[in-house]
Amino acid sequence: MPRLAVPLTEAQIRALEPRAARYCVADGNGLVIEVMTTGTKVWRFRYSLDGKRQPLATIGDYRMISLRVARAKAQKYAEMVARGISPVATARRDRGAESKADVLREAAELYLATEMAGKSEEYRRTTRRALEKDVLPAIGHMPVKAVTAADIVAICDRIKSRGSPKMALHTRNVVKRLYEYLIARQLAAGNPAEVVPARSIATFDSRTRVLSGDEIGAMFRSIDASSIRRPLKLALHLLVLTMVRKSDLVESTWAEFDLDKALWTIPAARLKKDRDQRVPLSLQAVSMLRELHETRASRNFVFPSVRGDDRPIAKSTLNQAVKALGLDVEHFVLHDFRRTATAHLREMTAHAEATDRGAEEVPERLRQSTNAEKAADQRRIMQRWADFVDAQIKDTRSA
Repeated sequence: MPRLAVPLTEAQIRALEPRAARYCVADGNGLVIEVMTTGTKVWRFRYSLDGKRQPLATIGDYRMISLRVARAKAQKYAEMVARGISPVATARRDRGAESKADVLREAAELYLATEMAGKSEEYRRTTRRALEKDVLPAIGHMPVKAVTAADIVAICDRIKSRGSPKMALHTRNVVKRLYEYLIARQLAAGNPAEVVPARSIATFDSRTRVLSGDEIGAMFRSIDASSIRRPLKLALHLLVLTMVRKSDLVESTWAEFDLDKALWTIPAARLKKDRDQRVPLSLQAVSMLRELHETRASRNFVFPSVRGDDRPIAKSTLNQAVKALGLDVEHFVLHDFRRTATAHLREMTAHAEATDRGAEEVPERLRQSTNAEKAADQRRIMQRWADFVDAQIKDTRSA
């Protein structure tokens, strides 16, 4: 009988590193994973017949076979061995059959175990929740190639009937990314979610789009955990903390900042206005700017182009960075940061002027502060907003 072993987890398997010589780690019931010197990991089945240890039977590549599928195969082969039958011929015939993830539930598990392994905890959690709550109960039993656009629409309609159109759209996008993964690995021929228009599920007026506290936290956790360049991460944080226009930030120069006084003065000429705009900086913003200053690659621009010439990054750079992250924040554009800030400030501030006037007027009020009292009030509001953003990020991380 195979020796008992402590069952492995996906995290433990991902952490296995190659050595000078290949080695095996047991999962139990004869199932082992062999780690090659190249780093490739292969599922194998260890067994004995007539009291003699037999050569390992190959199950398949870990990248294409989930832990659950490998265990199912090992159980199948163990039952054959118990009847005195060698599983080698059977393993050779059906090798890769289950790894092709013909059933959507197995395909989803393979996707979560491999493609999602390098994503942030929050991203993995929301993806798994969408699959397990609504997708797999409805179509998890179906062959991957049998799922149609009508199946996806039915799932989304059920979610919308609960009063959650945004979740319906999020779920459609999860299925779309799952099928993109399967198509890339030749496990599916078409993407049933791709032909379902997003606007047929949920629509949002971009002129009134305001991110919730949870969305703010989830977004910046994903940004922090991403592989985009550090200066771009800081730029996105500063964009929400300072509440300025994107072009004002990406074209900023070091001469405009007085970090000791925590003040950013945007020249009237650059704004094409009659007067300068003074932006008080929160403690968080100052910290980020000091980091950028210490590692600056340009004497003039805070966010210089990586091409080496002395000019700022393109205005589209931050949009492209956000798009590349694949964030699950529906119908969001960077300009929504300003509207989001003013909307939340209306709720947070205790000053009557901030609560009585429209949300879009708050930044204008801040910009028009002229005397010492209003300047101090402006600085308190900016710090309150930065603290609020920090709180949302911390709440998401502890979820």
